[in-house]
Amino acid sequence: QVQLVESGGGLVQPGGSLRLSCAASGSLFSLYHMGWYRQAPGKQRELVADIISGRNINYADSVKGRFSIFRDNAKNTMYLQMNSLKPEDTAVYFCNTIPQSPWGQGTQVTVSS
Repeated sequence: QVQLVESGGGLVQPGGSLRLSCAASGSLFSLYHMGWYRQAPGKQRELVADIISGRNINYADSVKGRFSIFRDNAKNTMYLQMNSLKPEDTAVYFCNTIPQSPWGQGTQVTVSS
């Protein structure tokens, strides 16, 4: 099974930016349909963006125009560039395959002044 490690979270002011990284194990990364999810306190985990290839990308309406998902298959890594962050983006962010593999620990993103 693929193992996933998220990093790059932190505390940022509203309007700021962060880039999250997702490192995956194994040699099949380039074949995976990948997604970024988030879970805010008291809410269900939601899919915010997913990517199969550079031309097959989808975003949740809540992040469209502000977040960008991309991947570097040579590095077995997926990224989420988050711009114009809002307090409602505060959550633990997870990456995963689609269909899902075992979840990693996630990385906390807090948007607050």
